[in-house]
Amino acid sequence: MEHLTTLDDWLAHCERLHPKSIDMGLERVKAVAGRMGLRFDCPVITVAGTNGKGSTCAMLEAILMEAGYRTGVYTSPHLVHFEERCRVRGDIVNATDLVAHLSSVESARSQNGDEISLTYFEFTTLAILQLLASAKLDVVILEVGLGGRLDAVNILDADCAIITSIDLDHMELLGPTRESIGFEKAGIMRAGRPVVVSDPVPPQSILDHAARLGADLWRFGHDFNFSGDKLQWGWAGRGRRYAGLAYPALRGANQLVNAAGVLAALTALRDVLPVTAQSVRTGLSLVELPGRFQIVPGQPTLVLDVAHNPHSVAALTENLDAMGFYPCTHAIFGAMADKDVAPMLARVGPLVDKWYFTDLPTPRAASGQALHAVWQKGNVRADVTAAAYETPASALETAVLNAGPADRIVVFGSFYTVGGILKNGVPRLSAPHLST
Repeated sequence: MEHLTTLDDWLAHCERLHPKSIDMGLERVKAVAGRMGLRFDCPVITVAGTNGKGSTCAMLEAILMEAGYRTGVYTSPHLVHFEERCRVRGDIVNATDLVAHLSSVESARSQNGDEISLTYFEFTTLAILQLLASAKLDVVILEVGLGGRLDAVNILDADCAIITSIDLDHMELLGPTRESIGFEKAGIMRAGRPVVVSDPVPPQSILDHAARLGADLWRFGHDFNFSGDKLQWGWAGRGRRYAGLAYPALRGANQLVNAAGVLAALTALRDVLPVTAQSVRTGLSLVELPGRFQIVPGQPTLVLDVAHNPHSVAALTENLDAMGFYPCTHAIFGAMADKDVAPMLARVGPLVDKWYFTDLPTPRAASGQALHAVWQKGNVRADVTAAAYETPASALETAVLNAGPADRIVVFGSFYTVGGILKNGVPRLSAPHLST
C-alpha cells in the first residue's frame, strides 16, 4: 500500500475493493472493527431516519459545543469534499489525518493472509470512527448512512438513538412501505437506553420494536412536544421545559420537529451530558448546515436544498411557498436514477416557471435528458419551459442569464446537484440585468 499517499488515492482504493457498492450486513465490518480494537470512552448518539438526520446532528453539535463539550460528528454523504463527513470540535478534519486512519483499516482487514472485503462506505466509516475514538472527545454524534439495522454505524451500542422522519426512499434495500423502512431504522435502538422518535406519525414497526426490546421510548406528541407563535417557540418533555426560544438558524418549518427531537435526546442524556438553557438558545441560534433550505441573498435570490425524495421535496415546497412572491422561479434539479422523481416534480411543479435538468458526475445518476422526459410526461402547464444541461454549474449560469433581479433560483435534488454549485464556494448572484 506504499503507493497510496493521498486521500484521493485511498478513496479510489476503497472503491475497488468490494464487488457491490452497497452490501447490507454487519459481519465483515464488525470483524475488522474487532481487529482494530475500536471502542469509545464517551457517550455516543446515533441518528437514523429518511430526512432530517443532518440537521439533527448539526443542532446537537451546536448546542453541545456551546455547553463546552468536545464534540465529534460523522455525517454522510458530503457536498463537495470527502473531509466534510467528519468534524472534530466543530472543525472539518484534514485529509492527512484521514489517510493515517484509512491505512489502519487496511492493516486490520488484511491480517495473516486473512483478507476481509469491505465496501467503500464500510471502509471509510471505520477510518472515521477510529479517528473520532482517538480524538479525546466528550461526545460523538453519528449519522446512520442507510437504514439502520444493517448499517456500518450500527456496530456501536449508542447511549441514545434518534429516529427522525420516515418516508419512502431506498425501497429496493429497505422494503416498499413505511413499516418496512421503520423496522430497519428501529435497528439502532438498544435495550434499556433512550430512543427519541421525532416523526409525529411514526410507523407502528418502530413502536413495536421499542416495546419488544425494552428501549426507553421518547415519542413526539407523547413524551415531548413543542408549541410556538410567529416570534418564538417552546418545548416541554419529561421533567423539563424550555420557553421563549428563538427559532433555529436552520430555516424551514420542518426544522422545529428536528429541534424538538434534539431537545428530547439532550433531556434523556442530562445525567451524563448536562446542558443549560442558554447553551440551547445560543446553539440553536448559531447552527449552520449547507444545503438545507439555505437561502443565499443576492439578486436573484438563490435557494439550495438537498431534498431528493417525495417527503423532503414536500417540505421544500412548503418552505418555498412561505417565502412570499417572486415574479419567476427557476429550478435546477438533478437526481439519482433510482429515485421516483415524478411525484417530486409534481409536488413542487406549481411553484416553478423554468426548469433546468442536469447531468451529475456519477454513473448512478439519471441524465438531465431523462429527467426532462419524466417532467414532460407529467407536465400540465403550457407556460413553463424546460431544458437539460451537462452540469449544475452550466445550468446555474443559464438560469442567472435568464433571471430578473427579483426572481429566485432553486437548486435541489441530489447532494451532487447542490455540491456542483458549492464546489467553488457559495455563489453570490448578480443578475446581468442589473448592469444595464
